[in-house]
Amino acid sequence: MKKRIFAALLSVTMVATLFTGCGAAGGKGGKKVGVAMPTQSSERWINDGSNMKSQLEELGYEVDLQYAEDDVQAQVSQIENMIAAGADCLVIASIDSSALVNVEKQAKDAGIPVIAYDRLLMDTDAVSYYATFDNKGVGTAIGKYIVDNSGATPDAPQTIELFMGSPDDNNAHMLYAGLMEQIQPLLDSGALVCESGQLDFESNNTLRWDQQTAMKRCEDILTRYYADKDLDICACAYDGLSYGCMAALEGAGYTEANWPLITGQDAELMATKHIISGKQTMSIAKDTRLLAAKCVTMVQAVLEGAEPEINDTEQYNNGVIVVPSYLCTPQPVDKNNYKEILIDTEYYTEDQLAE
Repeated sequence: MKKRIFAALLSVTMVATLFTGCGAAGGKGGKKVGVAMPTQSSERWINDGSNMKSQLEELGYEVDLQYAEDDVQAQVSQIENMIAAGADCLVIASIDSSALVNVEKQAKDAGIPVIAYDRLLMDTDAVSYYATFDNKGVGTAIGKYIVDNSGATPDAPQTIELFMGSPDDNNAHMLYAGLMEQIQPLLDSGALVCESGQLDFESNNTLRWDQQTAMKRCEDILTRYYADKDLDICACAYDGLSYGCMAALEGAGYTEANWPLITGQDAELMATKHIISGKQTMSIAKDTRLLAAKCVTMVQAVLEGAEPEINDTEQYNNGVIVVPSYLCTPQPVDKNNYKEILIDTEYYTEDQLAE
């Protein structure tokens, strides 16, 4: 409850700060904004949706927030219903953007601007803008953390396995590229060794970023390649994947004595507790309040005929157009800095982390 109150109070300040001259809340002529989110099974998407809804409502917009629970056709239907109900703008965090091309065309034909939220909408010219974190930067940060903290050298090599994101999510490909740029020199020198050989994205991706899928694959890798040696590093692209790997490691008998370095992304509440306890080594903090606020300024700009703030016009080619984007900066979090990044900013409270 404290977190919700804080988010509601923060939203007014952040939106006003991030969008100069936006004026007072209210008086938006009853305009409707449809917000399509992928799932409520991940804490971060719940936070994204609630933050955006509260901030848009503070500005006087009517908001239709829908979650599709990773059901692609459900998301298509939800967006179709938003269009039929007269949405003036759509914000879409896609499950599988390739399945949304037709419904996005419907939105464009109806004159409804579309903003992609943290997952790029591919193969369409219907998307106006993209609000996201620096996705390649996330991978770069994870890779740099491994390079700086693993202690791996050619004389003291360490084993590593990669658990990357979903192949239908452009973010996952960009994260992988950033990660590999950092760790490839160590792989080339023999400082890092991937016993499974599954270094290409096609073999180490995880459809829908699914925890159970990651757990099963990790179990298989441990059984097949690590029967007589330890896995030293689990390079996971998301906290949910790290949970799956942790379960597999525990099942294989790993203890504190040989527990590997485990990475993640999103700094979920559970992941942060794991970081404090030493079960997970690090994650990437992505302040959804800031991302939601940036997206809200985009919505307000397109509905008022203004130009939103953009800081990237090169990276995000969706196969049809280069989508003008705003990239927020991700922050690596471990046991040494979680208080500064997560508690001092009131993203979490001490009480939440102690529960």
